[in-house]
Amino acid sequence: MTDDAPELRASDADRERVAEILRDALAEGRLDMEEFEERLDATYKARTYGELAPITRDLPVGAVAVPTVDMVKKAELSGGSWADRIVGGEGSSTWGVAVMAGFQRKGRWTAPKRFTGVALMGGGEIDLRDANFADREIVINCVAIMGGVEVIVPPGVEVVVRGVGIMGGFDEREESVPGDPGAPRVIVTGFAFWGGVEVQRKLTRAQRQEVREQRRREKLERREQRRELD
Repeated sequence: MTDDAPELRASDADRERVAEILRDALAEGRLDMEEFEERLDATYKARTYGELAPITRDLPVGAVAVPTVDMVKKAELSGGSWADRIVGGEGSSTWGVAVMAGFQRKGRWTAPKRFTGVALMGGGEIDLRDANFADREIVINCVAIMGGVEVIVPPGVEVVVRGVGIMGGFDEREESVPGDPGAPRVIVTGFAFWGGVEVQRKLTRAQRQEVREQRRREKLERREQRRELD
């Protein structure tokens, strides 16, 4: 960002670039979870380049987090394709265990071909909304004993549920939702005893903001149309 235009309005793409840097910093251990959440919240509240710049100033890529202002509007992609997110490899984490505690896998990480999550009198969260995928089809194996595991997938991902519950259960509401062409397939399997495995489909924060912005624009357009009719 240039220092001579700090009050220019930031775009959604600018905020998402800063959020991407924060997720990388969290994954590398440069930020703890509390710092990450505070900075991410400030990122999505920022309205100008001047408000965005300090958020990543102490990070290695802070100087390029917010791009130089270009007064010529260019088309920007809002996120990569599914093909870009199926990256191969071994995955950045293959298991999570919560014994009377909790575990989380969220943000920028690579989901392996097979991930095992165990919750014994505790809880686990496996969030795939911002994740890359080691393969076109991955398996999330959940064991919930007097505890629970939550699996969060983004829109467009196909979900198959094959778990077994005894005095517990597996949430199958998302299983009938068709996936996008080329999107990953997530198979949720495992065992639940006096516990449960919940599968939810949620938008990312950036996507929620985009939906709110679209609704706001539509509301303004309807208001303008009413004025014209009057």
